[in-house]
Amino acid sequence: MTTAVAAPFRFFSLQVVRTRRLGPSLLRVTFAGDDLRAFRSAGADQSLSLFLPHPGQSEPAIPIELGDNRWHGWRELPDDVRAVMRSYTLRTLRRDPDEIDIDFVLHGVAPGATAPAGPASRWASRATAGDRVVLLGPAIEDNRAIRFRPPEDTDLVVLWADETAVPAASAILERLPARTRARVWLEVGHAEDIHDLVTEADAEITWLVRGEVSHHPKGVGGAPAPRSLTAPREAELPPAGAPYVWIAGESGRVKELRRHFVRERGIDRRRVTFVGYWRRGLSEEQLRQQE
Repeated sequence: MTTAVAAPFRFFSLQVVRTRRLGPSLLRVTFAGDDLRAFRSAGADQSLSLFLPHPGQSEPAIPIELGDNRWHGWRELPDDVRAVMRSYTLRTLRRDPDEIDIDFVLHGVAPGATAPAGPASRWASRATAGDRVVLLGPAIEDNRAIRFRPPEDTDLVVLWADETAVPAASAILERLPARTRARVWLEVGHAEDIHDLVTEADAEITWLVRGEVSHHPKGVGGAPAPRSLTAPREAELPPAGAPYVWIAGESGRVKELRRHFVRERGIDRRRVTFVGYWRRGLSEEQLRQQE
């Protein structure tokens, strides 16, 4: 007897239902669609690929009908036609009705921004109900795009996230069992981006605002280092025999903090999950070219 196995990922055609501003640089977009009945995920930091239309397009251009050849067909489309693809994390999945939330960081759109806005930030800042997108997401609950996997014997969870990974860290906190000890650092672009989080865990959460620097010269060339790096380095962690660390955000800082937890704190590298969501100075297209 042959048992049919579902493909782990598939395309979902979705529409914007509503948007909600969480802060100057954070926007929550809620999506719905009949396809979401087949969406499955059991992970707290579920990674997704979101395909967005260019200005003037009514929907993203991606040749889903090509099946296994869709990736080649998508890459062959002209740059100004091919759907913009960006990686995001699922913030929330709800049923009855089927909806998902994705939180966008409005790079270059928020007040005081000095860098130009990227295509995803521009799209999100203008998103309205009915706008159409395509999502590549999981059709099975346990899949390779879930990275937060603490061992069963974990007695302390340590989280660090910059603003791009705050949605994932927030979802992790919501799912931590009651009385789980957690030490958390979350960096955002503006003080107004700080928002309440719900968790049953015994969690100490420290919010950091980008641009804050330490008084200690631990940065490049002896310059003051950002607090997002010095705060976890200088913190006294609760005693633990089996800690688990999850670090996500800008690649350079993620790698630096991983070295700190492994080399300086002596945490087993197999118990440290680190994920580079982006790299300073490179677009997602450039990052994918290096993979």
